[in-house]
Amino acid sequence: MSHAGLWCEDCERALPYLQNHVCASCALPIPSGTQCGRCLSHPHRFNRCTALCTYTFPWDKLIQRLKFGADLALADVLALKLATRIDKTQLPDLIIAMPLHPNRLRERGYNQSILLAQRLSQACGVALYPYACRRVRDTVAQSTLAFKQRRKNMRHAFVCDIDLSGKKVALIDDVLTSGASLDALADAVIQRGASEVAVWVVARTVRNHA
Repeated sequence: MSHAGLWCEDCERALPYLQNHVCASCALPIPSGTQCGRCLSHPHRFNRCTALCTYTFPWDKLIQRLKFGADLALADVLALKLATRIDKTQLPDLIIAMPLHPNRLRERGYNQSILLAQRLSQACGVALYPYACRRVRDTVAQSTLAFKQRRKNMRHAFVCDIDLSGKKVALIDDVLTSGASLDALADAVIQRGASEVAVWVVARTVRNHA
């Protein structure tokens, strides 16, 4: 068994981790260059993204077990694996997890992004600000919408309640698909003065699998 006891070493070697050749801005796999075409023509509000894997089997099932199945032990395992991908020479001043609306939090009972952020905070030695941002609009689930609708759905969904003047911030979430949710959260922290915004996610959805 692996050190975590959740899967064996053979399974570990077969897992589809993201390789080195990815877009520096959004972590999308690309054949060449430093940025994908989408980021060149329509830049995200965040500056760069670090991701562990593609949102494909079996990572998608593991994330779904964490997110919807209350398999909370997976938060530690996934966060520690993601921490190995983070450039320790570019650590932020603080990290902020993707907030859930209070209605969604009551339904689920926990915020998987907070669980990931807590472990990443410990692993990287960066302070977690769990109450810096709030989700103020109970939006339709992004997974139910087409890509073109997702940005509009997330407009003005978040507010940041603290002064971040001159601070470098990393935003934590489980999956990056269109980037609309993380763009909206990045916009909220930029409005409060953040000078640089990175994104750390476990998985990056590739359009063919969206």
